[in-house]
Amino acid sequence: MTKPPAPKPRKPRAKPAPTTEAPKPRRPRASGKSAPETLDIPPPPRRARPADIAVIGAGPTGLAVALMLVRQGRRVMVHERFATPRPVGAGFLLQPTGLHVLDGLGLTPQVEALGQPIDHIFGREARRGRVVLDVRYSDLKKPRQAIGIHRAAMFSILYDACVEAGVDFETDREIVAADAGRLTDSSGRRSAAPFNLVVDASGARSAIAAGMGVERRDLAWGALWTTVPWPGAPFDPTALEQVYLGASRMLGVLPSGSLPGDPAPLATFFWSLKTEIWADWHALGLDRWKEHCLRLWPELTPVMDAITDREQMTLASYGHQTLARPVGDRLAVLGDAAHSTSPQLGQGVNMGLLDALALSEALKQHRDLPTALNAYARARRWHVRLYQALSLGFTPFYQADGRLLPWVRDHLLGKVARLPLAPRLLAATVAGVLLDPRSSHGG
Repeated sequence: MTKPPAPKPRKPRAKPAPTTEAPKPRRPRASGKSAPETLDIPPPPRRARPADIAVIGAGPTGLAVALMLVRQGRRVMVHERFATPRPVGAGFLLQPTGLHVLDGLGLTPQVEALGQPIDHIFGREARRGRVVLDVRYSDLKKPRQAIGIHRAAMFSILYDACVEAGVDFETDREIVAADAGRLTDSSGRRSAAPFNLVVDASGARSAIAAGMGVERRDLAWGALWTTVPWPGAPFDPTALEQVYLGASRMLGVLPSGSLPGDPAPLATFFWSLKTEIWADWHALGLDRWKEHCLRLWPELTPVMDAITDREQMTLASYGHQTLARPVGDRLAVLGDAAHSTSPQLGQGVNMGLLDALALSEALKQHRDLPTALNAYARARRWHVRLYQALSLGFTPFYQADGRLLPWVRDHLLGKVARLPLAPRLLAATVAGVLLDPRSSHGG
């Protein structure tokens, strides 16, 4: 009997390589001409090595882009100003555009498990009950429901996926500047070594975007919001419902799904007001305010019963800003840091998710970093500009003083919305699919 051949001894593990091809030697730096920046980053083993990419902010946009990039084999560290990463806010609408991004991440089933499908958005005038807004997702050319979800649920889904994929986190550190890949925090501490790329997803108050010259215009109108148990009938669990008193009062109830580990359904209630009169509202007294809400919308009784303390209501203020060029030296700016506006069209989180997808695709397609950053900015330019303009145009019809604009909304826009093809156009506008950004990503 012959002996089987002895197995060949295994070679000791060397540095990991991204492909089976031998790595190309680096070209020497030519005098007077800088070498091109690249993102030729090998996929790492799980070991302590410096991150190649810094993401600023652990909101939905920051977590999504971190997850995409670490799945490409890059080393990613998320920097968060809170001591423990946590969500800020209540419920919001995931539009078909945002869901398209989550489809690619494989997270849509988890979102569907915690969220609530939304078929339409419905609004009526308080005094006469006239319907002035009725947008149905079934009117889309390719119908797809939106999903109402609480920010805490969305955060949990994205954060857990990031941790599982190997994203690192540095907390309790507020980053205020990024220069050639180096970060500076609020205490003046500067990172020892530069990152290959910094992704700013720190929100509308981004200090980095402010340093890039973004001009922010604070909007006069904001909203008070809170989370309450789902009130039940006669509220429609598949609709965002709103009631308007002119354009100076807007009340809304959004089904928001449930939280991880707690199946009890929730709703987000919001009340529109001028931010300058918030102190007056706070001094008015909760009971008088609740009586006013019930006069406008008597069915709100279970919602009002759940609000027992003014501190349950959180004030959200909004601003309009657009960063003309959301990229810089080793820097990409995403989400509200690059483009924020009023929430009337419900696009905020969805636009940030689209930014994350566009950046990750650009980095995958272009090895040269400046080329990739330019491709990201170009891919998002027109969709962002369109929705910035639409938000500016629509907002005064729902948040403004005076009687003219709400009269136009109630008497003219309502009739226009019933014209042929108008329902599809309205649905496409709200769904975020005008100049459909999904078409370039297999949507």
